[in-house]
Amino acid sequence: MSETSARSSRRMTPIIDDWAFAPAALPAASWDEVAAAGSTVTLPHTWNAVDGQAGGDYRRGRSTYARRVSAETDAAETWIEFAGANSSAEVFVGGELLSRHDGGYSTFRVDLTPHLVDGTATVVVVVDNSANQTVYPQQADFTFYGGIYREVRQISVGATHFVLDDHGGPGLTITPTLSGDRAEVALNARVVGAASSAASVRFVIDGQESSVVPVTAGEASTELTIVQVRRWHGLRDPHLYTARAELLEGETVIDRVELRFGCREFAVDPERGFLLNGEEYPLRGVSRHQDFEGVGNAITEDMKQTDLALIREIGATTVRLAHYQHDQRFYDLCDEVGLVVWAEIPQITVFLPGGVDNAREQLTELIVQNRHHASIVCWGLSNEITLAGAGDDVLAAHRELNNLAHRLDPTRLTAMANLFLLETDHPLITLPDVMSYNLYFGWYVGESADNDSWLDDFHSSYPDIAIGLSEYGADANAQFQSADPTKGDYTESYQALYHEHMVAMIEERPWLWATHVWNLADFGSAGRDEGGVAGRNQKGLVSFDRSLKKDAFYVYKAAWATEPFVHVAGRRRADRAEDVTEVIVYSNQPEVTLLVDGAPVGTASGVRAFRFEIPLTGEHEITARAADATDSIRLRKVDEVPPASIMPTTSIANWFDDAPLPTPDGFFSIHDSLADIKRSEEGARVIASVLEAVSTSRGEVGRGVEIPPAMHAIVDRMSVAKLIKQAGGVPVEEVAALNAQLNLIAK
Repeated sequence: MSETSARSSRRMTPIIDDWAFAPAALPAASWDEVAAAGSTVTLPHTWNAVDGQAGGDYRRGRSTYARRVSAETDAAETWIEFAGANSSAEVFVGGELLSRHDGGYSTFRVDLTPHLVDGTATVVVVVDNSANQTVYPQQADFTFYGGIYREVRQISVGATHFVLDDHGGPGLTITPTLSGDRAEVALNARVVGAASSAASVRFVIDGQESSVVPVTAGEASTELTIVQVRRWHGLRDPHLYTARAELLEGETVIDRVELRFGCREFAVDPERGFLLNGEEYPLRGVSRHQDFEGVGNAITEDMKQTDLALIREIGATTVRLAHYQHDQRFYDLCDEVGLVVWAEIPQITVFLPGGVDNAREQLTELIVQNRHHASIVCWGLSNEITLAGAGDDVLAAHRELNNLAHRLDPTRLTAMANLFLLETDHPLITLPDVMSYNLYFGWYVGESADNDSWLDDFHSSYPDIAIGLSEYGADANAQFQSADPTKGDYTESYQALYHEHMVAMIEERPWLWATHVWNLADFGSAGRDEGGVAGRNQKGLVSFDRSLKKDAFYVYKAAWATEPFVHVAGRRRADRAEDVTEVIVYSNQPEVTLLVDGAPVGTASGVRAFRFEIPLTGEHEITARAADATDSIRLRKVDEVPPASIMPTTSIANWFDDAPLPTPDGFFSIHDSLADIKRSEEGARVIASVLEAVSTSRGEVGRGVEIPPAMHAIVDRMSVAKLIKQAGGVPVEEVAALNAQLNLIAK
């Protein structure tokens, strides 16, 4: 049958305008009543776009949306599809509850047909992001924006059609199996309706038609062969095929579903890392949160394209879409450009015994809705779920999720991102197919080099277990700069130095199966108040609004991108007090020439980072040249740097040098290491209280954290002063009081 003669009754119509919104639960209200109690809005929409990014408490509760819906004149059934409503949604018509959906990041649909009166109805949706103990996530380092924040569509279908109520899935399953230059593609479609037993399905891949397959017991299945298959091969060749299922009634097409898919093979090897189509393919990239400054998670197509462009600019091969199911559109974009994706559910931070069923349903929806995407290679079961403990109930729930994932999709890996405090011999390590650790040595604890030794020790102790690095990073407020950056100062300068070390460390360890910088961009985290900004995690390589690329962004561009470029770092530290200043240049070229006021002053060879010492006598134009690429900044010699460039502190940062605390001979002080102090029984009690304070210094996400024995060796090397300085937010008076307490304990 030709394309022109096919008739499909399925129509999908976005319904994003004319929604009434009220910040209250009004399940039985009319459209006019909801509008009168609030306003009218256009989707996507969140009620936390402002307060969810301001720090402290934000509104978590129930709100109501209402929209008038009219059925298509020739539609036998009318459905409404929500691509994302956070975090629980109840759908009403005429005060009657039609459906409830728990989980704020996946697609769900509701059949309106029996509830239409003269073909119309007012759909009322009560959305709730209140705290509870049954729906993930509940405790995490990001804001749980409430609202209908993704697109809503009206779906019109005939009486017989491909299923719409299968966990939000497309009704078509595609499973390619490769053998040499051939691919055998198994296709399965599910059909509902009174006439389904008399219907048939024609499956088509890129114009190659199968024979017509009858529908039996609500299903139709076949297998098609692609000869001389073109493999999806990441950035090099992200080739996609299109599969189409046409539901036939006689010779008439009465419904149609179309999906793109890719043919590829992949594996993870403990020594060789990630393999794509049999070739070593290092997965080096970033993690992404979906929210933007000023709009929360109600983002636009342009914003998705902005994130994609940033990821592509640095040359990343992978993206971890954290910590929940992302918009279908973004998985499509990753398919198209060849980014390998880690997809996951929001089972995070603290295990909820009452949320076991919800985690199971969210994983089911993630897989059923997304298993056709070529870019996705693993299903993430959880992130840092052991912060408050990892007992038998946690292990059992993860074992069940792991089995569920393999039943729903035998072709992909299961994965976990483990808290850096989790013991390396814990059973959770080997439960999924692959795992990674979130390591923050050099920021929250220890030094950057501790990442090297920790990973090497793991690889040496467990050579048959593949390990990845699912999170690592350091916060940076680009307002803060330093000629002598140190851990905990929140400067753009320290963040860049940290990532210089990390990218070199990773390059030396090709056995890391995947590494993901935390994070692509700064993101909303209502519980945070640090680094000069409340309500924000500032570990991004770019700013929250994506307008500013921090210097660390260019560290990765120098490591991964192929298009020649050069970047002079430190442009936001234009005023400098030193007589001779260091100019740092990042480039993916092997040689960089520096010019001062147009005159060459030196050429350096190297990899990624190039350093020059430049005398400052006034105002200068600094230009770097690498191949055909150039970049310039201006520097000024000043007597004193502006105070705004140094982090205003109520914590310990930079305080000890100005007002040294007493360190009496024979007694402890905050300058002693935790290990030394803990040798005293009284000292051990004091240190226990310090560790409790530090664990809760970063908001609710730190509640209940336990430091296992394997981590104590690193923590114990730190002085109390360094630990508190790193935690931040500790008033000077409290530090002085703690020092006085330690001064009473004899060594």
